[in-house]
Amino acid sequence: MRLCVYGAGAIGGLLGARLARKGDVDVTFIARGPHLAAMQAEGVTLVSEGERFTVRPRCVATAEEAGPQDYVLVTLKAHSLPEAAPRMQPLLGPETAIVSAVNGIPWWYFYKLAGPYEDRRVESVDPGGRLWESLHPSRAIGCIVYPAAEVTAPGVIEHTYGDRFVLGEPDGSRSERAGALSAALAAAGFKAPIRPRIRDEMWVKLWGNLAFNPLSALTGATLDVITGEGELRAVCREMMVEAQAVAERLGVRFAIDVDKRIAGAAEVGAHKTSMLQDLERGRPMEIDALLGVVVELAEMVELPAPTCRTVLALVRGRARTAGCYQGPG
Repeated sequence: MRLCVYGAGAIGGLLGARLARKGDVDVTFIARGPHLAAMQAEGVTLVSEGERFTVRPRCVATAEEAGPQDYVLVTLKAHSLPEAAPRMQPLLGPETAIVSAVNGIPWWYFYKLAGPYEDRRVESVDPGGRLWESLHPSRAIGCIVYPAAEVTAPGVIEHTYGDRFVLGEPDGSRSERAGALSAALAAAGFKAPIRPRIRDEMWVKLWGNLAFNPLSALTGATLDVITGEGELRAVCREMMVEAQAVAERLGVRFAIDVDKRIAGAAEVGAHKTSMLQDLERGRPMEIDALLGVVVELAEMVELPAPTCRTVLALVRGRARTAGCYQGPG
């Protein structure tokens, strides 16, 4: 099995390092800058569960150097994918699968989704449908990421918690390619179940991110404060209720209720969301894939979502002022 990690940061590094250590997967990392230079010179070091080890997979700067793959694991931020897609083409053979381990609603969301919106493009994450054309959804395998990891130094990844990567085909089938990937991940020490309704799992994760992330960026508050009893929790809950109505209009089934989802996030404690971290570091913020898309889908299914719409306008304004957002609005 030839597997390329495209955007080999924290999560990609965690996955790739463990797969490379197992030895029966030919792993290639595509990265850039000091992180790439360190991996090329010293290997990839993973600190996980009290263990530290180093592997030496092939680490390159371009898709041309990597060549065609069986699987391309995409761990970029969602807003980076449209720009990266043309550069990914040399990785794609006739049967190459693209494993989209990207937060939020993916470009392939409506592919093979029976109903009135089948094959609809999602403008918030796929402007002009360019991803649909260059990374056709027939290649996509969904992947919901639950672990947390961080690049603590160039070439060094620290894994802090979690070992589950949920997989799913857009059409809900248990395909041979998804099965082979699941088996490889399991052999590397991960839990990688294949779900027939991957979009349900996608929304449960997004459900929190669409509220926790922008509210954290707007207030500077950590997750324990946002999910605590009070005004912020009330705003958070209202956003999630609005989003649930949108998702259910699209056929999604929620296995837990909104208060249980908030309680689960509260258990994480005083955690800075990724959006707040990006704001503090002056990096582009993942606004549209987490919240802009919810407002777009609300309009599509003719639901108002006023709280989500208001918070979206506010967080876009905050991010634009900080130089961390150049999208619509």
